[in-house]
Amino acid sequence: MPAERNKQWVIRSFANTFDCLETNEAPIPSVGEYDVLVKIEAVSLNYRDASIPMNMYPFESKKDLIPCSDGAGVVVQVGSKVTQFRQGDPIASLFFAGHIFGDLIADAHKTALGGSVDGCLQQYRVFSELSLVHAPRNLTPLETSTLPCAAITAWNGLYGVKPLKPGQTVLVQGTGGVSLFALQFAKAAGATAIATTSSAAKAQRLKELGADHVINYREDPNWGETARKLTRHGVDHVIEVGGPNTLRQSLKCLKMEGVVSVIGYVGGMTSTPGQEQPPQLLDTLTGASIVRGIQTGSKEQMLDMIKAIEASDIKPVMDKRVFGFGEAREAFQYLWDQRHFGKVVIKVD
Repeated sequence: MPAERNKQWVIRSFANTFDCLETNEAPIPSVGEYDVLVKIEAVSLNYRDASIPMNMYPFESKKDLIPCSDGAGVVVQVGSKVTQFRQGDPIASLFFAGHIFGDLIADAHKTALGGSVDGCLQQYRVFSELSLVHAPRNLTPLETSTLPCAAITAWNGLYGVKPLKPGQTVLVQGTGGVSLFALQFAKAAGATAIATTSSAAKAQRLKELGADHVINYREDPNWGETARKLTRHGVDHVIEVGGPNTLRQSLKCLKMEGVVSVIGYVGGMTSTPGQEQPPQLLDTLTGASIVRGIQTGSKEQMLDMIKAIEASDIKPVMDKRVFGFGEAREAFQYLWDQRHFGKVVIKVD
């Protein structure tokens, strides 16, 4: 049986500091007919999670928010009409609890965990059975917690519009969660992977993970043309996480009718003075480019992704430091300072 009280982390204000994260205790919610009570065992952080308390998130968030979309745990109780899960099942959350299949619509967009609704940085959470998936059989709870945002976003980028094919080329930027998952998915699919990074140490890690080519963007600011020269006709898929300061280079390396999946803005929401100006809309016409924004993916896509993770025994890349539940503020700061390599994970006890 679950404990009598539920420990939680709550964002009390959007104050440009992680001091606004506070702990409290609340009653464990009751379970409805179609609900599942989950003991959260691990939570992973995304740049989006840290940008919310820093008041830099471009979407609205609820007040007194329990943060974090990405949770993994074990089922401890099910409602009387639940058919997909039973006590003891290991699970993972969905980023959008209401995005089950097909295109993302406005109503489903309002179900984002850790943003529009309370998230997973707590000991227990009640979910609708539709908003959960069974954890991959080859992953631990800590590894499973990395999937709901970064992994499915990378999967959607590679398979959502023009599915990646063996022999094609993928370019990923940096060493964050989405980029590393995209690198792993690309190699599992038999594609060539090009990665950009800022240091020799990170370049070595990327090569160990299977990157065929690594470009240091600090040493080579025109890395888009360099990447293009590594291919026959250009890159098929670019996983774009930098924002305005990297998008022009992404288009430079892209083949005609290739896909740029715009996912993040870790380089800032606006262009840096003195940097090459971001491309204009008509620049996509001259290169016959497909540029799409992605906000994670559906449950249907996540189920397909989990099959691939199991079939290829893909192991998520986690930072060497795992934080305790009481160290949430430190985990957020660690991510924000970009001291991580791979996913930052909090173990929930």
